[in-house]
Amino acid sequence: MLPTQVFHLSSELPCPARPQRGHGTLAVALLGALLGAAVISPSAVLAQAGATASPSSADNLRRGGDFIVAVVNQELVTNAEVQLRLARAVEDSRQSRRPPSREELQRQLLDQLIDERAQLSYARDTGTRVDEPDIDRAVNNVAAQNQITTTQLRDRLRAEGMDYGRFRSNLRDQMLLERVREREVQSRLRVSDTEIENWLQGERDKAGLANEYNIAQILVPVPEGASIAEAAERRSVAIKLLQRAHAGGDFNALAREAAPGSKERSAELGLKPASRLPDLFVEAVKPLKAGELAPQVLRTGAGFHVLKLVERKDAGLTITQNHARHILLRPNNELSPELAMRRLAAYKREVEAGKARFDDLARRFSDDGSAAGGGDLGWAGPGQFVPEFEQALGDLEPGGISAPLMSRFGVHLIQLIERRKVMLDAREQREAARTALREQKYDEAYNDWAREVRARAYVELREPPQ
Repeated sequence: MLPTQVFHLSSELPCPARPQRGHGTLAVALLGALLGAAVISPSAVLAQAGATASPSSADNLRRGGDFIVAVVNQELVTNAEVQLRLARAVEDSRQSRRPPSREELQRQLLDQLIDERAQLSYARDTGTRVDEPDIDRAVNNVAAQNQITTTQLRDRLRAEGMDYGRFRSNLRDQMLLERVREREVQSRLRVSDTEIENWLQGERDKAGLANEYNIAQILVPVPEGASIAEAAERRSVAIKLLQRAHAGGDFNALAREAAPGSKERSAELGLKPASRLPDLFVEAVKPLKAGELAPQVLRTGAGFHVLKLVERKDAGLTITQNHARHILLRPNNELSPELAMRRLAAYKREVEAGKARFDDLARRFSDDGSAAGGGDLGWAGPGQFVPEFEQALGDLEPGGISAPLMSRFGVHLIQLIERRKVMLDAREQREAARTALREQKYDEAYNDWAREVRARAYVELREPPQ
């Protein structure tokens, strides 16, 4: 299934078009090999070689025409890296109505690279590890996706000017970033029971559904026109009854004691939909489990109430699940978002014209882990995909194919296979709510963590050499 919480090394700025090397080049084929990490093009690898060099190699960088623009803890950012990203961003920004200046783009890109280095340094300092077998698997995935052997992979790297050792080093760094981001951000995603209840209630309200509650009450009546002192005395009686109920007293007996003239043998109101109960009662018992007492005495016009939730029957929430597949292309130094869009639009035309099968194209070209299964994402309910993906999916009819669309993972082409409605049990409802709420909170949690890591990092900006 398409993950919803992965970030990439590629810039969040629009990625401009660059000259293409064709589908056969390794730079394009590396997409998706790194558990969601961005692709390293040949030029980026060479730039990164300088960027991750030790400070003692600064003279070598200058002699090679490159120089250090920032030091982040022990990590370096080189001018070559900034210029590579800048060239792409400038090209892409020309299509904007209000393109930022070259200086502003360069500042933003340098800022992003500093953030990446700070996070990479944090990953190393906190013991995040990527073992050699992990890198071996990533390399094997690249080779398998290109239908070549690892020996042929080395040859193609060499032919494109990539040093194999540096290639593996960059794979390690990217995987380190992915792991530390996933670990740190996931640990910040806390969803309370109240938030889950509110989300579920919102879904039920939209569907016109209501929970049912059986509430038992002890009523200590307050006569109309009672004095403040008399009301306070009645409240004191109600509080003592609540304490006795907490101590294990028979609730029905306590209710009869509070209202001796009542003919009711049971304090229970019976199982009723929330709409037929006082709002004050419903709000008081919402967070309770069956058998629990409301923690406070409630006041209404009739008097003071001690409430106990006897039974709760959650409305059967029916959700729409979609069975979809997709083709994902991740923009990189060799593949701009615009070119990715055009390629996916061409794939769509081929499928609609009957010249190709969607699943075959996904196996050949998709950069997602679902590629081996023809891009199949299985059945998914609300909140399991990023919002852009879900919106496009919701607009499709079974068999339909979306227009290419962007998300934080790259550019997608989506086909809806089937759609169904499913009744969720109580546990599944809460899990669906938790998933949706975590997705809503993810971007804010990531941004907060990234700011904290940056604030703790030592950052030294360097002037260009004279």
